[in-house]
Formats: sequence, structure tokens, C-alpha cells
Amino acid sequence: MCIAMKITHALHLSNSELVTEVGRLARTEREATVAFIVHLAEFDARRLYAGAGFSSTFRYCVEALHLSEDAAFNRIEAARAARAWPMVLDMLVTGALTPTTARMLRRHLTADNQPELLAAASGKSKQQVEALLVGRFPRPDVRPSVRALPMASVPTTRVSGVVEGAVSPVRDGDRHTGPCASEASGPNVAAPVGAPAATAEARPRPIMRPLSAERYQVRFTMTAETREKLCEAQDLLGHAVPSGDLAQVFDRALDVLITELRRRKLGATRRPRASRGQEGDSRHVPAQVRREVWERDTGRCAFVAASGRRCDERRRLEFHHHEVPYGVGGKPTVENIHLRCRAHNGYEAEQFYGPRRRYGGVDPKSQPGGSRTTAPTRPGTGPLTRRGSVPTASP
Repeated sequence: MCIAMKITHALHLSNSELVTEVGRLARTEREATVAFIVHLAEFDARRLYAGAGFSSTFRYCVEALHLSEDAAFNRIEAARAARAWPMVLDMLVTGALTPTTARMLRRHLTADNQPELLAAASGKSKQQVEALLVGRFPRPDVRPSVRALPMASVPTTRVSGVVEGAVSPVRDGDRHTGPCASEASGPNVAAPVGAPAATAEARPRPIMRPLSAERYQVRFTMTAETREKLCEAQDLLGHAVPSGDLAQVFDRALDVLITELRRRKLGATRRPRASRGQEGDSRHVPAQVRREVWERDTGRCAFVAASGRRCDERRRLEFHHHEVPYGVGGKPTVENIHLRCRAHNGYEAEQFYGPRRRYGGVDPKSQPGGSRTTAPTRPGTGPLTRRGSVPTASP
């Protein structure tokens, strides 16, 4: 209500008053953004997202703070750049850098070039900084590509590098024309926090865009070898899928892949056998336990924050000794094993063992970007570990 009144109030300002007010609001917005980045840098370093039930700072910003994906990505990268290079923060305060340009510069900054590169980027727009960076750090030439263009009312019979709803047929003689590149990289979706920036920016981003409640457009670039595999799959399915429809081919391929992955990771089988037993101190989690835990936890992290929020991460899951950690005699039973994402497996391990275990016995205060909280002197008092540094997850 208060915000609406202020917005309505702007209608009654004179031109000069409106110009003055817009300038003032721009300055206060920048100040608020910089203050947010400063606090976000410390929040990220302390990994407080884990205790709140999130698997990364990025997910916390998007889901808890309701930032857009681009805004979250830019501010997190700017926060990490400012934490490593304090001069970045000063430039954000003055407006010489924006969160976007700070993010672009982060992966190129070194101890040797940092003062000069930041000075060269000062006051420049996103496009100008991009031109500055490609001039100093040239990218490889784009590979030539051959792409079959979509044609109206033509069913899919052969595959191009761009996977869409319908792709024009490719003659048998054209199957060896080389890889086909994606026509567009799609919206600037942020890479997962922690992923190398070079990887996130150098490769065209795939697209998975909804067309209706039940239909999606999928677009990505594949290698020539992958294209040949897909062509062969179309050939082998010639009787079952005469049109070679890519959606049906991929659906069948994913059924086979998921079945195999479930067999390898979870011991999934149509004819489960009784366990042959194992040594009492083994950290191996039996297949039967893995299957039951996966079903019970619905294939996602089962960490629940103090607020009651459950983490819903489905990637990089690990089998975590929950009630009694492995290091103090915990057994791989259904009751003791829970699913955890990498972040929350480590978070709970550090809560039990203390933060030093994450760094192999090195005080985190001495590590770049490490937390400044004091390392606890007893078990059960403090934040996050990587898998393998403490015995909480199965190999």
C-alpha cells in the first residue's frame, strides 16, 4: 500500500522534480545493491544456505530471495570478485562497475593484471567490457557447421545438430557432413554456482523451453559422433518408429539410460536377491538399503532446515549416515541412511565433526574465502565438508 502511494505520488511531480528523484533513486538503488553484494559475499563464504535448506547460494537467491536467475548469478559472481579483489567493491560503489561487468571480469582477473584491467573496464558498458575482454583474451574461431533447416509439414526422419519438434529429412549421403551447431544459445541462464566460469560462458547454452503444458522445445549442439549414434538409433527403430521422430527416439533412449543408471547406482532390479552380508565395519551401503532409501526419500535430498523447509535437490545425491555417523560406528541400515545432496552431506558432517575436517585438518580461516567463524573444539558444533574428507557418505 505504501509503495503504491509512492508510485502514484510520482505522477504529480514536475519535470525537474522527477529528474532529481530518478537520479536519487538510482544512487540509493546502487548503494543498496552494493550493500547486498557485501553481505552476500560473507553469506556465501559461510555457506549459510545449507542451514536454510538450500544446496547453493544461487538456489537460495532464486528461491528464498526471489531474484531472477540472471540477477542472482551476476550478484554472486560480483560478490566473489569483490571478496577476492577489494578494488572491485570500491568500483561498484562509485558505479564504475556494475554487477554484470564485475561478473564478466571475474574469471580474467589475476594478481598481475587486476589494477590495469579494472582501470581499463572502469565506466564501460557490458558491450564495451565484452569487446575489451575479447581483445585481450581472444576466443577460438567458431567451427564451421552444416545445419538442416526446418521445413513445414515434414516429419522427422533424420537428425540434425539442433533437436526440435520437426527437422527436415537428411539424405543418406548427407549423414557425414559433420557436426551441426545450434542456431541460438537461448536466454542467459546462470550456470550452477561453483562451476568454472569459463565453461559456463564459452559453450552455447542448451534450450529447454515449454511450448504448452505437456510439450517442450529442446535445442542443443551435438558432436558428429553423437549424431551418428542418433541416426543409427533411428535406423534400428525403423519398424517401431517409422517416421524417425526424435521425441520418440529420445524417450526410448532415456528409458534405457535411466534403467541402467538405477541398476548401477541403486542396485535396482526386477529380481532382488537377499544380501550376502558384509563386514561389520564396512562403509558399503547394500543394494537393498539403497533401493529402499531412494524410494523413501523420493530421489531427492531429505535435509530439513530448522524452518521446516526441505531441500529438493536431485543432483549429486549421496547416501548419508544420518542418525549415527560412520566414523562413530554408524551402520548402513535403512533407518540410518538418508539421501543428502553434496552440500548438505558436508554440512551435517561439519556440524558433527567440526569445520577443520573439511580442509583436511587445516584451519578454514587460513584458506582463501574460508569462513571466519572459530573452529569448534568438540564434535557437533559447526558448518561443511567435501565427500571423502569425513566418513559420512558411501563411496
